[in-house]
Amino acid sequence: MSGNSQLVEHEAPQELLTQRGLFAGPSPIVSADLYAEVSHGIADRERDRVVVHPHTTVTMNTYFGRFPATYWQRWCVSPEVELSLELTGSGQVSIVASDSDGETRMIAAESVDGAKSRVVRLSAKIDKFADGGGLWFDVVTGEERLVVERVRWTVAPPKRVRPTAVVICTFNRVEDCLNTLDGLASDAEPLSLVDTIYVVDQGSDPVESRPRFAEISDRLGAKLRYIRQPNLGGAGGFTRGLYEVTELGAAEHANVLFMDDDVLCEPEIVIRMTAFANRTAQPVIVGGQMLYLLHPNHLHVGAEYANLDTLAPGQIVRGALHDVDLTAYDEETGKKNMQERRVDAGYNGWWSCLIPSEIVKAVGYPLPMFFQWDDIEYGYRARANGFATVTLPGAGVWHADFHWKDWDDWHRYFNLRNALITSALHSRFDPRRICRAMAAQLATYLVGMQYGLAATQLKAIEDFLKGPSVLRDGGVEAASEIRKLRAEFPETIKHPASEVPGISSGDLPMIPSPGVPRKHIAVLAKRLVGQYLGKSTHDVGAIPAGDAAWWHVSTFNTAVVTDASQEGVRVRRRDRELAIRLGKQGAKLIRELYQRAPEMRHTYREAMDDLTSRDNWKRLYDL
Repeated sequence: MSGNSQLVEHEAPQELLTQRGLFAGPSPIVSADLYAEVSHGIADRERDRVVVHPHTTVTMNTYFGRFPATYWQRWCVSPEVELSLELTGSGQVSIVASDSDGETRMIAAESVDGAKSRVVRLSAKIDKFADGGGLWFDVVTGEERLVVERVRWTVAPPKRVRPTAVVICTFNRVEDCLNTLDGLASDAEPLSLVDTIYVVDQGSDPVESRPRFAEISDRLGAKLRYIRQPNLGGAGGFTRGLYEVTELGAAEHANVLFMDDDVLCEPEIVIRMTAFANRTAQPVIVGGQMLYLLHPNHLHVGAEYANLDTLAPGQIVRGALHDVDLTAYDEETGKKNMQERRVDAGYNGWWSCLIPSEIVKAVGYPLPMFFQWDDIEYGYRARANGFATVTLPGAGVWHADFHWKDWDDWHRYFNLRNALITSALHSRFDPRRICRAMAAQLATYLVGMQYGLAATQLKAIEDFLKGPSVLRDGGVEAASEIRKLRAEFPETIKHPASEVPGISSGDLPMIPSPGVPRKHIAVLAKRLVGQYLGKSTHDVGAIPAGDAAWWHVSTFNTAVVTDASQEGVRVRRRDRELAIRLGKQGAKLIRELYQRAPEMRHTYREAMDDLTSRDNWKRLYDL
């Protein structure tokens, strides 16, 4: 399906909607406490309104209820925000503020008595939040009830409002993609802010083949553009949206909002991220936050960065929340788990991330990395050119929990190879630190009997050393090769826990880990020597996923390890000769990496402009 979609700047409304006051989520699995908390008494929370019964207190000091004032003060040009509410009944509404320590103060309040659909407006200066803090409203009733609805936080608009395109990249997740599209189509107000929705389908099972697609397509109308293309990974799918938007002459100042196909979509994110992007002092990448789909109350991280010297992604910015229950209270302080302190991100994952077209014009398109680290590389490239990334609290979608995905998978190849490329492009690329990290990883894989994972790492290093030519096909060949390579190693295969090949369930005791060793290097050396000499503490045993660290697994001849997904087990068997062969191969490759690091740093930087050019992506898309 193709369309004649155009992205044009819109005349500014009288006021710019920054967020709505919502009182329940888009799905029954989402707790209403993420939106509105009943501190005392009884309240009926619906999506767009709340009925506050007599003698009740409702606070919007919640993840989705707060206005992130500290981020607006730091990055935007709006000096004031207005809260408007439609009230029916009797009670008091007040705006409350917090600071970076979570201490609260009341900003404004108004009481109504017997109101009938009365619109109340309260305003707050965005002027005392430099280091942290937010704004929200509380509702208190006495003898009568109060109905609160049509809640809107607004700021003064820009002269023109930037057009927005949503880009959804999908690969054989048809139902997930349709659910995300349905979520966007189901909420008229955020949908009205979107000019175009690009669905970039790279799968062999096309989304358009389902009857449900036709129904959703009718609802979206001319906004929807459905594109089929070869599988170029997440990088190729999302970049196609950037490519299409920047082709339109009138889209010089446009927002391109990436959205994963397998998220539980909160349509409100469109309002919050686009409003923020419309009011920033300079263009910034606006990142949405990730909440855990399996544990919907939990925030993944408030802001993260990558350590490019040790190739470690997902590092927690100091002061940022990580894997916390947003509806719970801190045991020490008694305060709710809220991101009070403003924290600055190094990058933002592309589960939901808005990139202004001006940044694309200035720094180019993403690298054709297939996937993994494409978002990190782009964030650091933008930063090097003066464009920051802001991870915006209160703008969130639910995505599968990362720690329920096993590290020992084919995607680890792209994680390692692309980490090396990103480090070569955007760091000192110190050979000593890089190679020390690579050697330590390899040693732990070998003693942990993860020979397929060790081979995956070595393939990543080997391909990195081939230079930028490895990216010329967008990663298609590498994706095929790594799957074939890993299939040669039995421990990469997942088995049902009840049917472990070659082992009777009666001969499989569960053996937990004794704990984390104090001296990792000494223990690692001892395990390596022990395995070389054929020594072990246990012959065979089962190990839960949480205990599957190398220092424990390495004490077995055969370890049946629960997969992180909890859907099965992997069987790791000691193979001394294979470990020696992989160790020798690894030593040779890491030595070559050490010697050629300056050369590779220069080579990748020289190729950057060509790899990220529009012409290169046009070639990859075969347009």
